[in-house]
Amino acid sequence: MKELMPYAEKAGALLKARGETITVAESSTGGLVSAALLAVPGASAYFKGGSVVYTRDAVKKLLGVTEERIKEHKSSEAYTLLRAQLMREHLGSTWGVAEAGTAGPTGSRYGWPAGHTFIAVHGPLERVKTIETGSDDRFRNMYAFATAALELLIAALEAR
Repeated sequence: MKELMPYAEKAGALLKARGETITVAESSTGGLVSAALLAVPGASAYFKGGSVVYTRDAVKKLLGVTEERIKEHKSSEAYTLLRAQLMREHLGSTWGVAEAGTAGPTGSRYGWPAGHTFIAVHGPLERVKTIETGSDDRFRNMYAFATAALELLIAALEAR
């Protein structure tokens, strides 16, 4: 967790300085993004909430996504951006960040290999990114995905 803290601290400082808020919808990071953001003292000033929407059922129930919409997007950058948008709208935050991928050690039902994820930031600016680590190491991939999500969030915050 310590390796995530410099990113979380920077994101938290930017959010606090602007009076902005964040929500998080995670999948294969298992809550690491939320945990890092919440580990920063004063997180209650910017963190509105988050969810680990790990299963298809969780996505439908927690984010209100229909089966048709899931099938339409499958697993993609656009679908991950939709997750960030829905979480943001659901909790009324300035920004939403989402991650949806396959940590490993096996691939996904959509044909993506282990080490593949999509990351999205939705808010005053939108950013999406695909990450491929080339590794099937679940633990390392979870941290790589969380780091990439925080980096993308910081990039969006700084670009605004």
